[in-house]
Amino acid sequence: MSALTSAATPRPGAVLADLLPASSAARARIRDVALVVGGAALTGMAAQLSVPIPGSPVPVTGQTFAALLVGAGLGAGRGFLALALYAVAGMAGMPWFAEASAGVGMPSLGYVFGMMLAAAAVGALARRGGDRGALRTAGTMAVGMAVTYAIGVPYLALATGMPAGEAVAAGLVPFLVGDAVKAALAMGALPAAWKLAGRKG
Repeated sequence: MSALTSAATPRPGAVLADLLPASSAARARIRDVALVVGGAALTGMAAQLSVPIPGSPVPVTGQTFAALLVGAGLGAGRGFLALALYAVAGMAGMPWFAEASAGVGMPSLGYVFGMMLAAAAVGALARRGGDRGALRTAGTMAVGMAVTYAIGVPYLALATGMPAGEAVAAGLVPFLVGDAVKAALAMGALPAAWKLAGRKG
């Protein structure tokens, strides 16, 4: 699909960001840069919604939910770039990781790397209609969360020296209920956004 989109009519292969008008190639690039920066900023703000988990170095945050919404809304390429910008800026010292942290020494940094890949995976699924119905959206979010944990939990184990079972207990199990809630929120938000776009088209 062309990056140049001027119509606001939903179509197969589109993600929500494609519905934003861009009347020329130059304006499309400006739009895409703004979307990438905005996606990174949204993830950074959501990361500050943080609740510590006793016995775990990884807090519950809004970060993962925001990252997956960014992927679904922007598509694989722009979603990946938004999360890559978020990761690079945070590692360079921007205090927008969870609990206003920054740097490269955190045992939870693997989750940030996982979110980069998760945003790309979710974005690819969204281009195939994975965000246009409640059940499809739930499956898309589940894939994104699985990718995040597939990177984050092993990284946590390596960074802390935890055995694999302990890393799973500290870095996965406490978050399952919250992830179900996030998936339920996405099930309502994303299909509703498409319905609204359809009425405006």
